[in-house]
Amino acid sequence: MSFFRYKSKLFPLVAIVAGLFVVIFGLVTADSLLACSIYLAGVFMWLSLFGCGRACLRTLPAFIVVGGIFFAVFYAATGTFDAGWAMANRFGAVFLGVVPGVCCEPVRMTRSLSQVHTPRAVTLGMLIAMSFVPMLRGEIRRVREAMKTRGAGSILNPRMLYRAFLVPLVMRLVNISDTLALSVETRGFALGKVPYTIYKKESFALSDVLFAAGLVAGAVLTVIL
Repeated sequence: MSFFRYKSKLFPLVAIVAGLFVVIFGLVTADSLLACSIYLAGVFMWLSLFGCGRACLRTLPAFIVVGGIFFAVFYAATGTFDAGWAMANRFGAVFLGVVPGVCCEPVRMTRSLSQVHTPRAVTLGMLIAMSFVPMLRGEIRRVREAMKTRGAGSILNPRMLYRAFLVPLVMRLVNISDTLALSVETRGFALGKVPYTIYKKESFALSDVLFAAGLVAGAVLTVIL
């Protein structure tokens, strides 16, 4: 049976619930400085074991920068090391909570939401939201490459930033939005209550249960110890 298989990619709904659990637990226990930090470090390693290692490493520099800034701000404002450490724990929980959802492919997320009969407006919104950031990153890269090809100069120049970067980027995003609207319409993605089928269904696996059990067990140990 498929349930007993180990899958490197988490079931999308499990990933969302797990992310929310990590964020809420981290925010609640952030003042337990050492215990919360150990739990977040364990979550980092646990996510890496279940196929989210690359996403964890990508979020690590952003956490170090943002967490370091707020640590310094709260340390300067309160004069206590504990206040800065607690704030760093909160940001660590938020960054780690985002990782499972980021690792889910938009198509898999859409399938799983459709399986539980989520309203189509929510499903479509989730699909577009999850696809927007990678698409925006790619468009920014293409515009920057076009600027280099034309010798437009650096975007640090305010004139070049507006004329050679922002205007082409906005125009490309507008064209993409029009294409996306037509694509959704031609594929029959209706927002009303109409019957639909799912070509490839997502299923739970033993790895999903082990992943969720590990997060809960770590939280229980953190509270007890």
